[in-house]
Amino acid sequence: MESRVTKTRERARFVRETADVRRQALIDATALCLAEKGVGGTSVRAICARAGVSSGLLTHYFDGVDALILATYNDVGARVSAALDAAVEAASNDPRDRLRACLLANFAPPVLDPGLLATWIAFWSLVKSDPQIAAIHADVYGGSRAQLEALLRAAAPAMTDAQARIAAISLTALVDGLWLELCLDRSAFSPEEAQAMVDKAMHQALET
Repeated sequence: MESRVTKTRERARFVRETADVRRQALIDATALCLAEKGVGGTSVRAICARAGVSSGLLTHYFDGVDALILATYNDVGARVSAALDAAVEAASNDPRDRLRACLLANFAPPVLDPGLLATWIAFWSLVKSDPQIAAIHADVYGGSRAQLEALLRAAAPAMTDAQARIAAISLTALVDGLWLELCLDRSAFSPEEAQAMVDKAMHQALET
């Protein structure tokens, strides 16, 4: 017969998992609401309707919509970062292959997603007016650039820290611009052409 302590531990584990699932459902619903309705249309009612839960559940896990939007920005940023990390890990041990994999993963699912663009636009609209959103924005983009700098230095050991910083900023700007245009309209160029452009820029940066 199982002890009372064992049953209690299993019950507590189940409750924590359920709480995590419910919390994630609210975050996912917020991302969808932001993409479809923008910040102005992302209300407690809209989020809870999308998640299929009561408004009381939202306030149980989050201190209102603003806190939920913050959590959603963190979550979306973490998902993009995880996708890029996975691409790097799937590459060979060659430093240039790992750098290329990180850059080119921006032009393949799940990162290349028009729905993701709509969510990002909602976040970006808050950067100048909400210090907490601005802080998350700086952290997300700072982390991405730091990753590129490390990959650049590994691929070109002679590159100085200053050169790696500038190269990372330049490559990030190119990737962001091409990603944005592809999400808005794919008639001008294809994801493969975007990858080729970024690959060429990467080689130029490594030759600096």
